[in-house]
Amino acid sequence: MSTIFKKGQDVKQEFGGPIMKVIGFEPELIENVITQWEDEEGTIITGKFMDSVLQPADH
Repeated sequence: MSTIFKKGQDVKQEFGGPIMKVIGFEPELIENVITQWEDEEGTIITGKFMDSVLQPADH
């Protein structure tokens, strides 16, 4: 696995969006970084992204 991110790290998409926390990895998939975030209504959302579209989040 050659991702630059670590479990528990805060990330965001390259072009904006919510701050997400890395919760795991699926190295066999193209969208290999599993993230989680909370929307405005308090709903927890889980998503999968390619590491190339994510960057570290500066709070």
